[in-house]
Amino acid sequence: MHHITSYTYDRPVRFGEHALMMRPRDSHDLRMLEASIAIHPAANIRWTHDVFGNSVARVEFQQESDRLDIENTIRIEHYGLTEPDFSPLDDYARTLPFPYHSDEVADLGRCMERHYHDPQHRITEWARQFLNGKDTPDTLMAMNDAVRKTFAYETREAHGTQTPSETLDRGAGTCRDFALFFMEAVRSIGLGARFVSGYLYDPALDAAMKDPNLPFGADLRGAGATHAWVQVYLPGAGWVEFDPTNGIAGGANLIRVAVARAPSQASPVRGSYFGPEEAFQSLSISVKVASG
Repeated sequence: MHHITSYTYDRPVRFGEHALMMRPRDSHDLRMLEASIAIHPAANIRWTHDVFGNSVARVEFQQESDRLDIENTIRIEHYGLTEPDFSPLDDYARTLPFPYHSDEVADLGRCMERHYHDPQHRITEWARQFLNGKDTPDTLMAMNDAVRKTFAYETREAHGTQTPSETLDRGAGTCRDFALFFMEAVRSIGLGARFVSGYLYDPALDAAMKDPNLPFGADLRGAGATHAWVQVYLPGAGWVEFDPTNGIAGGANLIRVAVARAPSQASPVRGSYFGPEEAFQSLSISVKVASG
């Protein structure tokens, strides 16, 4: 996996401390084999864990520059599920809505709370249309698939995320917009959810990169860049992955890097520079995820 982020400026600028979230989370379904980060201009890197247990590289720069290049190379073993396993779901959680046990509520905390105003209950109404007697897994899968089918996907390299209401009004957004919308929708029906930032593996892009004679086209929306999706907490089944951008669940193509209760807490690159606003010229991001 190869991830390059480049910023260019029309003059040398001084960089403030940057926080990078690019190292996948080791778990029973993901094993880190190799990882390296190369940065220009020269910088000192120290590693920390944030409040969610994500690995964060804190970067302090030693000199000014008219460009900032961050190159992240990773090799992993990944054992994500092709489909989520709902069989261990607790009986009381098999139909929505259901109440979490008190100890789960205490630990889920703000992951259950709505983070955006919805005075006309439009996000809640969108979610409740799926509560038609189906069991919990079918309801969530239907919501996940509905985002893919009814919202137009677009790319946007600029930082920031649309509010759920903006996404509903526009009927379009990026993967992080869809993730936030889906997260707020499931929270509106009482579920705990958190935002996930990471990478998306698309076998079609992988094959095209390895064989130049194949057409270069993606089967999955959001491949070739950093990706965002959602985890929903289901008693017995645990944190289950849902990617509303592609209507998929389970995590076979999803490589987790950071989890958080809000998108702003899981940005791959956060930082600042000291110089005039007009000095900034461009941002480019390239992500290649390949097997083998």
